[in-house]
Amino acid sequence: MKVLVTGASGMIGAALCDALLARGDTVVGLTRDPQRVRGTNPSVTWHPWEPMLERPPAEAFEGVNGLVHLLGEKINQRWSEGAKRRIMESRRTGTRNLVAAIAGLERKPGVLVNQAAIGFYGDRGEAIVDESADPGKGFDAEVVQEWEAAARGVEASGVRLVVVRTGHVLDPNDGFLAALLPPFKLGVGGPLAGGRQYVSWIHIEDEIGILLWALDNDRVSGVVNATAPNPVTNREFSQALGRALHRPAAMPVPGFVLDLKFGAEFGQVLRGGQRVVPRRALDLGYEFRFTDIDTALQNLL
Repeated sequence: MKVLVTGASGMIGAALCDALLARGDTVVGLTRDPQRVRGTNPSVTWHPWEPMLERPPAEAFEGVNGLVHLLGEKINQRWSEGAKRRIMESRRTGTRNLVAAIAGLERKPGVLVNQAAIGFYGDRGEAIVDESADPGKGFDAEVVQEWEAAARGVEASGVRLVVVRTGHVLDPNDGFLAALLPPFKLGVGGPLAGGRQYVSWIHIEDEIGILLWALDNDRVSGVVNATAPNPVTNREFSQALGRALHRPAAMPVPGFVLDLKFGAEFGQVLRGGQRVVPRRALDLGYEFRFTDIDTALQNLL
């Protein structure tokens, strides 16, 4: 296949490009700064794109069989008005521009795999939620709803759409897990804000596995949760991380610390969580490599 990837230089995008290249696919990447990223992966053909300002260049789509759209402003930051605008529009406007470019192509790709997030569900406490659940409330849920609505426009062009609602991707070099490692390695890690909130996690290999599976299988369409089948509470996650590092994990982090670092609005989101299960992925035959948190963390660390 020839696959176009947006957000190809990010944590998930870089791992996806490596996996595509390893299996013999041709990869095209869209990025704001091709000059900077060419040195990181010269095997990818890079094209410039400012997602909030323009459609991607038509030449980037030449011969492309499928797209994976991962691009979006990072959400784990202080939610100032400017940050919230960038978070929303990088997804909503960026996706609309991508869909509009696809609509104008004479030869359209067969599939768009569009990243989304389990923030769609909002804070659900202990309730188990799958893809059939209604959207939650709050800015994070609103962002994902707008993101997915923009992606659904591609179906008018006859392109198969898979929306992948991703949980906390575990990778020791970046993201959620990487941020936790320094205090835990020092023996001062522990549960956040009481630790009762659920963490719907996924090993980076299964995240990439689901993206490839969605890209390759014509019978996969609609929304798919990319989370491991066994979510855990934040306290259980902290204990498992302590076991993997052979360190204590009993130092609690009060909720106000989250507010100090991220601001009250995003701090409140971190106090909540979702107990998400990947029902459609399992029903459609995806086989997870990592289903329990201890095995996943031991593998990664």
